[in-house]
Amino acid sequence: MSKKDKNELENEQVESNQAETVEAEEQVVEEQTNEEKLEAEVKQEKDKFLRLFAEFENYKRRTAKERIELFSTASEDVMKTLLPVLDDFERALTHIEDDKEAEELRKGVLLIYQKLIKTLELKGLKPMEVNKGDVFNADNHEAITQIPAPNDDMKGKIIDIVEKGYLLGEKVIRFPKVVIGQ
Repeated sequence: MSKKDKNELENEQVESNQAETVEAEEQVVEEQTNEEKLEAEVKQEKDKFLRLFAEFENYKRRTAKERIELFSTASEDVMKTLLPVLDDFERALTHIEDDKEAEELRKGVLLIYQKLIKTLELKGLKPMEVNKGDVFNADNHEAITQIPAPNDDMKGKIIDIVEKGYLLGEKVIRFPKVVIGQ
């Protein structure tokens, strides 16, 4: 073999080695990119799963809360229809107190009224605390009318309570109707 042939043979071997090296590197790069692609897909799917799981947990909490609220206020319509009956009882008791001859009748009506109040309180109904002289708050009171205040201290305050307000649990089912000083 001549020197030329030897050099050509060596060049061919070097070129083939280089080509093999390039092919091996490309395969490694392809494998890495495939691995990286798979890792990215796994990461993306894991993120989707975590978000879906968190959304489901929030849904469970929200529906449980709504269910509890529904049970606590399920009797709201019944309570609202009974409020005028309570008002009538209170009016009857104030008028019976004036009549001294109907003492036994007053005791009977008072007994029935107290029993009704206790039963409704067991179901979550409670009257709102409003007193004459309290400061009027539009969020908590319903103003029926305004009258001139008897003195300067009563301006913007409650002068009279026309109708009691009631809460069912923590929810207001009827705002107290009041007269305020002007």
